[in-house]
Amino acid sequence: MSTQVETMNAQEVANRLVQLCREGKNVEAINELYDDHAVGHEPKGSPMQESIGKQAILESTNQWYNSVQELHSAYISDPLVSDNFFACIMKIDATYKEHGRTEMDELCVYEVKDGKIVSQQFFYNTGN
Repeated sequence: MSTQVETMNAQEVANRLVQLCREGKNVEAINELYDDHAVGHEPKGSPMQESIGKQAILESTNQWYNSVQELHSAYISDPLVSDNFFACIMKIDATYKEHGRTEMDELCVYEVKDGKIVSQQFFYNTGN
C-alpha cells in the first residue's frame, strides 16, 4: 500500500513562510520550503545579487545575519497569492556592523512549483 504525500499549494507555502518568518525562523523556512535548485535575485548593486541553489540562499541569509549587530524590529505582511506566485512586504530596522542603523523596506516575490519555492526576488533601494 503506497501513501501519496500531498504537496502544498502556493497559498499554503506562502502562509507557512510568513508564519516561520514571524517567529524569526528564516533559516528553517529556507530548509523546509525551498527547492534544492531555487534561485534568489536581489537588486543590482546589492552584496548578494544572485544566489543559485538552496545552499547559496542559506549562505547569503547567514551572511546577512552575520552583518547585523542588532535587530530592532522585523515585520512581514500577509501574503498576496496569484496562481503559483506570492508576494509580501518585509520591513527591517537593524544596526549593521559596517553601516550603522538602517530601516529597510522590500517587496519579496516568490514562485512555487510542486510545493516548494523555486525562486525569490527582492526589490528594495540599495542607496546607489
